[in-house]
Amino acid sequence: MSMQLSSDLMDGLVLALLSKEDLYGYSLTKQVQARFAVSESTMYPVLRRLKKRDWVTTYDEPFEGRNRRYYSISDLGYQELGRIQAEWRDFSSKINDLMLEGDANGK
Repeated sequence: MSMQLSSDLMDGLVLALLSKEDLYGYSLTKQVQARFAVSESTMYPVLRRLKKRDWVTTYDEPFEGRNRRYYSISDLGYQELGRIQAEWRDFSSKINDLMLEGDANGK
């Protein structure tokens, strides 16, 4: 089964990863892709949206003659992550209550 991730969930996933450490775009993309089927073309609009909302900041670091753009969660990003996590706890609890009642045979 392949379920679509909403933009709120994508925001939450990225903010959760950035709450652990600053990451550059490719590394961040690979970490999300290790868990979910997400294309690179999906990730960069998410990062631009988070930056536009001031939930992340960026800085560049040289690496092998090129610059890597690193993303760092901001104070506003931590606030948003807390909101998303609270909503997720409530949502997932309700889904689990319905989906996991009884067994697969309806008993």
